[in-house]
Amino acid sequence: MAKQAERSESTRASLIAAARELFAERGYAAVGTPEIVERAGSSRGAMYHQFKDKKDLFRAVYEQVQQETLQEVGATMAQAPATDAMAMLEAGLHNFLLSCVDTERVRITLIDAPSVLGWQEWRAVDEKYGLGLVVAGLQAGIQAGVLRDDLEIRPLSLMILSTLGEAAMFIANAEDPELARTQTEPVVMALINGLRV
Repeated sequence: MAKQAERSESTRASLIAAARELFAERGYAAVGTPEIVERAGSSRGAMYHQFKDKKDLFRAVYEQVQQETLQEVGATMAQAPATDAMAMLEAGLHNFLLSCVDTERVRITLIDAPSVLGWQEWRAVDEKYGLGLVVAGLQAGIQAGVLRDDLEIRPLSLMILSTLGEAAMFIANAEDPELARTQTEPVVMALINGLRV
C-alpha cells in the first residue's frame, strides 16, 4: 500500500513538473495534455487519475509556484534582523518584487492563472499563500512599535496584498520588467512607510 502511494505521488510530481515546464515555455493554451503526459513519461489514464482535467493540473502547478514564492519571501524575511521589523518587511517586499521579473513565474501566476482559473479562484489562491505572510509582517511591525496599531489588520493586509498584485501586474506587463520593478519598489516601500508610527 505504501509503495502504491509512493508511485502515485511520484506520478503526480512528474506530471506537475512536466506541465510546469511546458506552461512556462509556451503558456497554458498552447500546451496539450498528450504533450504533458509524454514529457512526464506517464499515461493519459494516470494523468486523469491524478487530475480532473488540464485546468486542475494547472491549478496544482500554480499552487506549487505560489508555495515556492512564499517560502522564498519568508526565508528572506527571516534573514533580516529579528529586532528590525521594518527591515524584515522591506526584505520580503523586495524579494517578492524580484520574483515578478522571473519569466516562468510571470507566465504561470500573472498571465495564465487569472484567465485559466478565473479571477475569484486566482485571488483565493493568492490570498491562501500571500495573506498570512503580509499579516505576519504587519503584526511584527505593530508589536515592535514601528507601525500604526489603530487599523484593522485584515482589511489592511488585503489592501497591501492587492497593491502587491497590481505592482506584480505592472512589472509583468512592462516592456522592460526590470526597469518597471525598480520604478515600482520605491512606491510600494513609500506606502508601507506611510504606516509608520
